[in-house]
Amino acid sequence: MLLPMPLPQVAHRTYELTHYDGQVRTVYCTEEEKRFPDGCLITSTTDLEGIITHANDVFVDMSGWTREELMGAPHYILRHPDMPSVAYKDLWDTIQAGQKWHGYVKNLRKDGGFYWVYATIIPNIRNGVIQGYTSVRRNPSRSKVREMRELYAQMRLAEGNQ
Repeated sequence: MLLPMPLPQVAHRTYELTHYDGQVRTVYCTEEEKRFPDGCLITSTTDLEGIITHANDVFVDMSGWTREELMGAPHYILRHPDMPSVAYKDLWDTIQAGQKWHGYVKNLRKDGGFYWVYATIIPNIRNGVIQGYTSVRRNPSRSKVREMRELYAQMRLAEGNQ
């Protein structure tokens, strides 16, 4: 189920995102960052298609969506337009091959704000078969966030996006 974003009541940018499954979604982005809480971890699980099957309380709080809205929703509802497509391709190629993936991700909140994470995604393998994925996100290094913001902007330009 693809959830619509509410229109922010503050200055924002509007984007039309087309996701890997063909879904087109209007998203709104503000410049309001929610900082990752010290000493916390975000955890979630998804099925093979990236549909959310578990979200801890920190994930619910940071995303701005309710738990009910998150359960059964595609994880890409958090995709921020500032993230280059190639970053997600690398992520999916890695985890679908049964390997662990690490990286810095700028996530989109329901209210149009954003938050940065350092993510580790692990395939859940049972009897040699991938059953789904677990993601653990932690507070990112601010110097790495500055570095990745610049790198991702260059990558998006190379992809033909601003």
